[in-house]
Amino acid sequence: MKLGAMKKGKDTPKVAEMRAEYDFSAGERGKYAKRFAEGTNIIILDPDVAELFPDSKTVNEVLRALSKIADRQRKIASRSK
Repeated sequence: MKLGAMKKGKDTPKVAEMRAEYDFSAGERGKYAKRFAEGTNIIILDPDVAELFPDSKTVNEVLRALSKIADRQRKIASRSK
């Protein structure tokens, strides 16, 4: 199939109307824009690992502790050479 051979016309997006029950009058424009711009790293944990950690704070604490242990092990290994 050639790139220019695609059909045009009928697949134009429909404009969604705002429902009456949606009320954004108290909303704050750009509230999360800075956080979004900084980016995030999403890591998917296997279910058995996810059961061990109740929240992201706990995951971060454990990874920081593990990082310190790994740093100490590297220093010990480099001294013994």
